[in-house]
Amino acid sequence: MSELSDSATDEQIEAVRVRVLGRAGELTEIMRGMRNVPHEERPAMGQLVNQIKQQVETRIEQLKGALKQAELERSLAEQRIDVTLPGMSIRRGHIHPITQMLERMLDIFVSMGFEIEMTQDIEDDFHNFQALNFPPDHPAREMQDTFTVDDGSMLLRSHTSNGQIRVMEKRKPPLAVVCPGRCFRRDEVSVRSLPMFTQIEGFMVDEAGKVTLAHLKGVLSNFVRALFGADVAVRFRSSYFPFTEPSVEVDMSCVLCKGAGCRVCKHTGWTEILGAGMIHPNVLRAVKLDPEAYQGFAFGFGVERPALLKLAVNDMRLFVENDVRFLNQFPALSGGAQ
Repeated sequence: MSELSDSATDEQIEAVRVRVLGRAGELTEIMRGMRNVPHEERPAMGQLVNQIKQQVETRIEQLKGALKQAELERSLAEQRIDVTLPGMSIRRGHIHPITQMLERMLDIFVSMGFEIEMTQDIEDDFHNFQALNFPPDHPAREMQDTFTVDDGSMLLRSHTSNGQIRVMEKRKPPLAVVCPGRCFRRDEVSVRSLPMFTQIEGFMVDEAGKVTLAHLKGVLSNFVRALFGADVAVRFRSSYFPFTEPSVEVDMSCVLCKGAGCRVCKHTGWTEILGAGMIHPNVLRAVKLDPEAYQGFAFGFGVERPALLKLAVNDMRLFVENDVRFLNQFPALSGGAQ
């Protein structure tokens, strides 16, 4: 039993167990030879063998238990938690800068009394083009501008103006609504354009005479100044859109050069920000509203371009490349940790 001392290792203990108690072990061989022991000596011999077997098994069990307890104590000592140490700092996530900008814009319109309506990304030709007074041969209908799905009868909306039609089909004036959402066009990825982008469509409709171009100018001027600052200048230029008449484009003084002229504004001091106008009579007719009884205005603009100006970013592609080093620069708008 000298091999089963208190300092015996697990390997030594196992070696003794196999040598003494195994199938070919010493005690096993003795028990197999009991048939050769005289009959009158067998009881004493059997009792002695069983006694030795019990002693060996008991000793092995004691030593294995001691080794297991020692291993547990060693493990606890090495992995003990020091509760006085400071906790791990886990970085908080934050909202994507484009989503932050979208929410900020919507907050401004809600403060003006507009409602928010979400509409669908996959649309039919009527709601995306026809009801918005796009002639059948309008360039925007060409395949290079629009993504079609299924057999071509449905498409990924190319603007959020479909929201204007969807809402006016379901509800009657007075209406003051903004419809945010994703848009899809076959545009090349570049510094200033993406094939998927975010837009906000807004419109206000009421009885004839209650909503005028002056109201449109007031809403958009207040919106631009609320977003970019009270000292920003706003101007309206005549333009053309199939779904508005008259139509205007809205410019703001360049926030980077303060109107002095720079490369971003092409040295004009002005940056185009959105398109708008009075809703075309044909659009009102498409939603079964009498243009003699009702009138209103509509406007639409992307979110990425104002975000470029507001956040002083010079490349729109940065917003979709998901580089955490870039995105982590804009946690403040959503309250995220620096």
